[in-house]
Amino acid sequence: MKALACWFRWLLLLLFGLGCLWFFWLLGWVLFWGQVNPGSTRFMELRLAELRLKDPQAQLRQQWVPYERISIHLKRAIIAAEDAKFVDHEGFDWDGIQKAIEKNEKKGRFAAGGSTISQQLAKNLLLTPSKTFWRKGNEVVITLMLEHLWSKRRIFEVYLNVIEWGSGVFGAEAAARHYYGISAAQLGPEQAARLASMVPNPRFYDRNRGTPGLARKSAIILGRMPTAEVP
Repeated sequence: MKALACWFRWLLLLLFGLGCLWFFWLLGWVLFWGQVNPGSTRFMELRLAELRLKDPQAQLRQQWVPYERISIHLKRAIIAAEDAKFVDHEGFDWDGIQKAIEKNEKKGRFAAGGSTISQQLAKNLLLTPSKTFWRKGNEVVITLMLEHLWSKRRIFEVYLNVIEWGSGVFGAEAAARHYYGISAAQLGPEQAARLASMVPNPRFYDRNRGTPGLARKSAIILGRMPTAEVP
């Protein structure tokens, strides 16, 4: 019995040690990317692997641009569409989470997530799209790291440069050129609102650009943009 208890203690210590190593691995990447622009993310790697199953030569389209070279209209559109309280919250929008829970209960399925920009970035940088407790727990940890170690401007800059905007299309610059043939700095209000409306399901909207739902969402976002506060 004593031997079993001893093994159990060693097992707990081992698990604790592995947890600490994982935590410091995550922390190391967050600190690194706070100073160095990410060349790729976990989400990009997954999408590239999917594309190369069909075409071994497939490449992602992504070009980093500094925060000041991204249209203010796109910044306002993303805030209006994805996270209206971004500049005020500390990583989590509790009202938004509650509304998402109520919406999911009403529909009887997972229809809304209530994730903030910080949470979305945490998932994109280091995690997978899976909906497991392990992934969600890691998302919470990384979100807290981002909020405490990065400025809101840095979080938003990285977010705008790495989120998916179509099949193999990542970041504002690639999206602006893919859909409109212009730079991210040149996007007007209507173009920005349309791009923001695509963020929840970018590959679908890339294939179905004329869907009526996209136009309706764009109009709603366009109306919210004047009051959107950006970092």
